[in-house]
Amino acid sequence: MKHTKIHSFPIIGILIIAFTLFISCGGSSSGEELNLTPTNLIINATIVGTDTSNPNGDGSGKVIFNFSAENATNFKINLGNDEIIETSSNTLIYTYTGSGLKTFQVYISAYNLDKQISKSISITVKINSGLLWSDEFNGTGLPDSSKWGYDIGNSGWGNNELQYYTNRANNVVVEGGFLKITAKKESYEGAEYTSTRIKTQGKFDFKYGKVEVRAKLPSGKGTWPAIWMLGSNISTVSWPACGEIDIMEYVGYQPDVVHSAIHTTSSSGNTVNHKSYDLTTAEEEFHVYGIEWTSTEISFFVDETLHYTYKPTTYNEATWPFTKNQFLILNLAIGGNWGGAQGVDDSIFPQQFVIDYVRVYQ
Repeated sequence: MKHTKIHSFPIIGILIIAFTLFISCGGSSSGEELNLTPTNLIINATIVGTDTSNPNGDGSGKVIFNFSAENATNFKINLGNDEIIETSSNTLIYTYTGSGLKTFQVYISAYNLDKQISKSISITVKINSGLLWSDEFNGTGLPDSSKWGYDIGNSGWGNNELQYYTNRANNVVVEGGFLKITAKKESYEGAEYTSTRIKTQGKFDFKYGKVEVRAKLPSGKGTWPAIWMLGSNISTVSWPACGEIDIMEYVGYQPDVVHSAIHTTSSSGNTVNHKSYDLTTAEEEFHVYGIEWTSTEISFFVDETLHYTYKPTTYNEATWPFTKNQFLILNLAIGGNWGGAQGVDDSIFPQQFVIDYVRVYQ
């Protein structure tokens, strides 16, 4: 029988060479893929607490950054305040510090080894530091008696107002996270209307700082809600020598316009120191009404928009009594010299002045 001799070594050699070439080519392709330049970088910044009345956030300074890119293995975030953070995550939650409205230019870079792509985004963040006093109205029942007291009665309160101010739950209550002041058409103690006026007099006052009140206003002819302040020395020097700061006033016969004013010995009552602000959703939506009070001026804001600054040309007791502590007042008047200038529409009742929170920073 004739035997055929098979030579296997050349075949094995060819297989080894082919396998080596395959590995070599595969390794080169993998290396290129691992070192691809990142593309399609997408960045988004969400300022915590942003809504229609807080367009720059709730004052916490907290921002949530989300970012992604194809072929990226890690990210570097320059936060615009000399701080740089590196991460392999696609989310960064960061809290800015400081005070006031701050704008930051944030740069985010996506990396893959030595290759990178970058984008930037500008954000304006509200930062409130130094919360001095607040009421978030998170309880139930009557307002916190350690923070609020009442003005009671129907004396007209210097404005010929028509309501009787009470401390009854029928007229004032804390529920659902809100303070609700309700004005009613009812005969009570000689008056034809009831409502409430609460104040921090004797419980809290302050000098200089920032006040923010988030509120939704009532509607209809005869309503006159107000957020305001009086000097704590009113019992000794009287009004207007004590100084009055009207953060927000609203008269129902003139809808969609809020008012701010200053009353001093130099100008009071129908004061020349006032400004109005158009606000078409004052009755339908919550808005933040505030002031910033310093040793030289008082600035008035609606939803963080500055609309009036009181800064007298001469500083003396007549023009600037605001060197002493002041206390806060919230009330819903009915009628009166201004609120009732076009009468009272009895068909509108009951009406509510709803407050989400009151905050004082210093």
